[in-house]
Amino acid sequence: MSIGTGIVLVVIGAILVFAVNVEVQWVDLDMVGYILMGAGFVVFLIGIIMLTRRRRTETVSRTSVDPATGAPTTRRSVSATNDDVV
Repeated sequence: MSIGTGIVLVVIGAILVFAVNVEVQWVDLDMVGYILMGAGFVVFLIGIIMLTRRRRTETVSRTSVDPATGAPTTRRSVSATNDDVV
């Protein structure tokens, strides 16, 4: 979602900078466009970083002895996020 938001901010900023030729006394639309494009790039980069962090997986393996049979049992869990899954 943040990647799409970043792209939208860059597009709106580029439209304000390059396509709109309106003079407004109380605001500089070119500066607002550059600010939106900069914020869009930052949001896009944060979205990419968060996407790569989410893709990490953790594998946990636990070995214990079943008291009834005496046989070793192994439990493995794989987590796609930072949540603990057993």
